[in-house]
Formats: sequence, structure tokens, C-alpha cells
Amino acid sequence: MASVGFRIRSKLNKNVSVKVYLSLGRKSLIELNSGFTINPKDWSSKTNLPIQSNVENKLLFNNLKKLEAYIHDNLNLDNGKGIIIDRLWLESKINECFSRVERVDEGLLTNRIQFIIDNAGTRKVRGKKRLGLSLSRVKSYVTFKNLIIIYQTGIKKQIHLLDINKVFVDKLINWLINTKGYSMNYAGKQIDNLKTVCLDAEKMGIPINAYTNQIESFSESDEDRYIVTLSFDELKKIEDLKIENRSLNNARNWILLGCAFGQRGNDLLHISPEKIRQEKEMLLIDIYQSKNDKWVTVPILSPHLIDIVKNNFPYTISTQKLNNYIKDVCKLANITTPIEGKMKDKDSNRKKFGIYPKNQLITSHCFRRSFATNYYKKMPTAILINITGHARESLFLTYINKREDKDGNAAMFSTFYNSVHSNE
Repeated sequence: MASVGFRIRSKLNKNVSVKVYLSLGRKSLIELNSGFTINPKDWSSKTNLPIQSNVENKLLFNNLKKLEAYIHDNLNLDNGKGIIIDRLWLESKINECFSRVERVDEGLLTNRIQFIIDNAGTRKVRGKKRLGLSLSRVKSYVTFKNLIIIYQTGIKKQIHLLDINKVFVDKLINWLINTKGYSMNYAGKQIDNLKTVCLDAEKMGIPINAYTNQIESFSESDEDRYIVTLSFDELKKIEDLKIENRSLNNARNWILLGCAFGQRGNDLLHISPEKIRQEKEMLLIDIYQSKNDKWVTVPILSPHLIDIVKNNFPYTISTQKLNNYIKDVCKLANITTPIEGKMKDKDSNRKKFGIYPKNQLITSHCFRRSFATNYYKKMPTAILINITGHARESLFLTYINKREDKDGNAAMFSTFYNSVHSNE
């Protein structure tokens, strides 16, 4: 049974801290300063409480009994909720009991992350003229903060920016990948967030660990990445399908538009007929890219796609439902060849490598990759990245798992050169 008590650790004739301890059983004892002090001569070694010899001691006695009851009450409540009872928990209950305002330590990692979240609307975005982080970026910081809180609970310590040395970073990476089972890319993004938060604090004059500048980004190697795309031939199979089910037919149209427009899933699902316009003999659609905060224009060239946007524009559904439906559509189109890839394992809730029917690996994110892969080397990369929204060609090539082909670039230049000078 849990017990709460108090004690002092000195017999000197001067005020000392009153410690509060929480015993949770064998070899499980948490002890912290209560925030109160007392002269040892006013402390009873029999009751482990103040001797009520004056008004001040009586008040302290009552405060300690109040704290004891508050800890007991909240211990039962939080145990029932499955909340971890540790030093952080006890510290928060001491502060809550007396409505103390905790001193904000600007050097605490969670405080610095929260600072970025709180000021997201007015933050300068690198390379952009606008102010304000995108909604997805803010969500990534919220997720990062929650991860750090979970990690702090495990190590039973709040993380200070000065603590972030090589040993700390190595342990955090190990926890993300080996303990939590996150992918290499996801873990790499969290380490990038860590470095960004630290360097942001440094700009504001807050001391950080000198190792911060040596933190390196990392991601999956090319050999560990499994890019799943739909080829032109497979898209033709999907186009030719006769589908009577309304939901599957709607998903089929999203597949065809997605692989022709080259946009992220969330941006694709927000397109509307109102953004379609006719310019001379060309049909165009304007699409907003939320991540890049810019509009792009994509031509609609195929007669089949023109028919879809004019006569059978797909209705919006959630990404989760779309991902379920498109697997069924691809199965109907017999796109089921076993291939290597990663699928989320229901037990671990993490992606697991294996060999799966291709239709099971198709998601809405494959649309953009299919567009980029299918048209790579068939059109100038500069045109493609203007549509997909990649900032640099190197990022585009990484996205489709290709290396720069200098000979291929030269051959493409030769083709365009001959076209330009064909009438000379």
C-alpha cells in the first residue's frame, strides 16, 4: 500500500527543507522537496511533523497534512487512469496542491518546443516571404513534444538544452528506432526537429550544448526504400475497368487524377471543379499546395481525364477511406503481383517489411510518386518539380529513388536541341 510521509535531513540549528516522500512498495521510493522549511528544533522525530508550538508551526503542520491528503486522493485517481506515478507526477501534485506558479525554465526542451508552437503564427519561414508555420508543421512540433514527454517519463528527468550531447542523442535515436519501433525516416525527422529547436533557442540567447551543431540528419538508404508506383500500363487497366460500385468508381477517378496531377494526397482531395478553367484550347486546373503555400497549374490533357473532371468529378472522402478503396480497385484490375514493401503490422502498429500483393501496398501517396516516376526522363525535370513542388532536383530524385543520370540529361538536351533547330 502506498504511503506518504515527511522528514528532514539535518540537525543543524538553522532552517532546512522539509522533504515529502511517496512509498509505492518495495524499493520504490520517490522523495522531493515540499517547498517548506523548518528549524530542526521544531520538528518531532516521533510524528515526523512540526511541533505545534507556535502559529507558524501550526500553519506548516496543516499545510503538510493538506499535501498528504492531496497526494493520496490524486494517487488513487491517476492510478485508475493508468498514469505513470514518478518524480514528475509528484512534483506536479506538490505544485497543484498549493497553486504554485512554476518558474519557467527557458532552457527546458519541452518549453522551447512549446514556445515555437505558441508563436507559430508569426514565425518567419525560411525561404518564404510570408509569416507563419503551416498547420502540418505545427502538428509535427506537437507530435515531437509529446514524444519528448514520453521519453522524459521513461528516463525520469526533464531534458535541458545543455543536456543534449552526443550520448543523449545516441540514446534518443536508439529509443526511437529500437524501443518504439519507428522507421529510420521518422526517427530522422525527430532528430532534425531536435536540432532545429536547439538552434532556434541559441538565436534567442539561450545557452545550448556545443554538440548541437554536430547533430547529423539521417534517413533510410536507397536500398531500404521501397517505392511503389502505378505504371502507365497499370493505369490503363484501371481506366478500362467496368465498376458499378459508386465508392469504388469514385476511388478509381481519384487514382487517375492523382497520377496525372502529381500532388500530395491531402492537396489532391481538396481540388474542386471551381478551379478548372479553359485557356484557349487547353483545360487547366489550379491546385493549392499547403506545404509549400503556393498554387500550381496542371494541364488536363487526356480525353478520359477531361471527361472525369467535366462529367464525373469525384466527391471528397477521407484519406483513410480512399486508401482502403484504392486497394480494392487495384485488385479488380489484377494489380496483385507480389512485390517487396512495407505494411503496417496490426500488432506492433509499425511498418513491417515483407512480400505482399502489390494492391495492398498502394496508397494515395503512390499517386504523386507514380506521376514523378512515369514522366521522369520523358519531360524536363524542371517542369516536373514545378508541378510536384519539390524545391530541388536532388530532392525529386531522392523521392523517386533515382540518381542523377548525366548521360541521360545530355541525351535529353540533344533531343530538344534537334527539335529547336529542326527548321534551320
